[in-house]
Formats: sequence, structure tokens, C-alpha cells
Amino acid sequence: MPRMTSASLDGQFIASEPFVYPSHIDAASLKQLPNKPGIYIFRGEQDAPLYIGKSIHLRSRVLTHLRNPDEARMLMQSRRIEFQRTAGDIGAQLLEAQLIKQLQPLHNKKLRRTRQMCALRLSPEGVPEIVFARDVDFATTANLFGVFGSHRAALQTLQELVGAHLLCGVVCGVETGRSGRPCFAHQLKRCHGACIGEESLADHGLRLRQALDSLRLIQWPFQRAMGIVEECDGWQQTHVIDHWMYLGSIDRKNRKLVLPKQRSFDIDTYRIIIKPYLEGQFVALDEGAFTLSRATRPRKVKSITSASATANMPPSAE
Repeated sequence: MPRMTSASLDGQFIASEPFVYPSHIDAASLKQLPNKPGIYIFRGEQDAPLYIGKSIHLRSRVLTHLRNPDEARMLMQSRRIEFQRTAGDIGAQLLEAQLIKQLQPLHNKKLRRTRQMCALRLSPEGVPEIVFARDVDFATTANLFGVFGSHRAALQTLQELVGAHLLCGVVCGVETGRSGRPCFAHQLKRCHGACIGEESLADHGLRLRQALDSLRLIQWPFQRAMGIVEECDGWQQTHVIDHWMYLGSIDRKNRKLVLPKQRSFDIDTYRIIIKPYLEGQFVALDEGAFTLSRATRPRKVKSITSASATANMPPSAE
């Protein structure tokens, strides 16, 4: 269970008045924020999560919020700030993405998305089709390209690729046409003629693959969970990844992870961890490195008092 430290906020902001640095926030409480990596949560009435962010310098980032007049409305709703340390930027990014989807904070709009993702897939005949994560395992399926929030977004991307690479809209399934008749783009000299046999389907398929290649999803190449290790001031943390899903982070004292009830491919997590993977940062985990239990109800982030939190923070927390 994440360990949080709290800083209280009181007072009011009036949107029509000039912004003044919120001096009503207890300075001693804010000093508990370390200039170390981690995530922070602005909480409002009845502990409602308002905004979740991450930074490699927690204190500096939170103080930036407090000095920003454009965020006065959120600050007016806020009552306290929680933070949780991580050993590095990757851990902060992973935890931020996880908690935003779990807690659905009011002011995090982009990362709150939980709708079904879809992707482009090449059929055995080389024809692109749109498939959904509910039907296909994005971590293990070959020939998947891109991840999109809607069928419309996937289709639009395919149409743009067809136009940019002079592909045939009829062959790619984004345009209807009659057999043996040129597509509309061919009449504008924007198609190499696969629709009427001027370009072989094999050559057209090769060009289509080349156009899609930058969007290719990498299949999970391991038989087991892997780790990404980060260290800060002597505190080592390992982020456990399995089939491109973030299972949580372990350290020397905490090796227990809770498997969420619903496991699904998450594009935000994939984008965070694909760079460390390509840079060779994944490490094999020793057998028994962590224990995994299944969640029986949605996980809830609990806040604890500043005093007890300080006693349980990693060695680098100040």
C-alpha cells in the first residue's frame, strides 16, 4: 500500500482578486516535501483527489503550483497535499499513471482515460484492420501498429499514412471501389496503381509495412516478469513489469505486490517503459524476488500522519 505524507492547506482564494502567494499554507508542513523524485496529490473536501503529478524534485514542483495564478481555482479547492517518494523518474511516471487511473482526480483530464484501446493489425493477406484490446492481447500479438483511443482515431491515422506514402486507399480498405477501376488517388497521381495492377500487391504490401513500421508495438519478449532498477541516495527500488504492465515497485523492505482485479494493456505505461527496454535497462528478477496476491476490491490510497510517515520513509527522505 503506498505510503503518503500529508501537508495541510487552509484559507480561500478569490478568482477575481489579484493572485497572492498562498501564505496560509503551513510552511513547516511544506518543508516535509523533499526535493527528491516522487508523486504528489492535491486533495480537497472529504479527501477527494483533485490533481496528481510527479517530479524528480517534489518540493520545487509543488511550490511551482502554489505560485501559479492560473491554478488558483484548484488551490482554492485543495485542503492538503500528499506525496510518495520513488527512487527515480521512471518510478514516478509509472506511479503517477497508475494512481491517476485508479483515483480519477478532477483536474487530470488526459491520463484519466480508461476507455478501450484499439490498434491497427495487418491480416495474413497484408490488409490493415482495426482491433480492440478487449479482443486481442496487445502484449503478445504480432503485427500490431499504434494504439488509439477510438476506431475513428485509428482510421484517421491509416488514412493519413495512405496519403503520405502514395498507397492505395482501396487496397488498404479506407476507400470503396470497383474491381479493375482506379481509385480516386490514382486519378490524382497519388497512388502507384495497386488497384489496377500497375503495382504488385507484394510491392504495395512492403511499402505499407514500411509506412506502419514506426508505429509497431513490440511483443513482450520474456517468459516472466522483469524489473527496472532505480537508486537514490542508497535506496534501491525495482519496478516490476510483466507483459508491459506495471505490477508495482519493490525494495529491500517491501516485496509484496497486489495484482489488480482487471489487468489490461495501458498505452501510457507502455510509452514509459519502452525506452528503458530499448536501452537495455530491463533486468531478470531472482526467483522469490516478490510475492503477488490478488486484489479483492479496488485499492485505496491511505494517508497517514506526517510523524509516522517520516519514520517509514526510505533513507533519502528528509
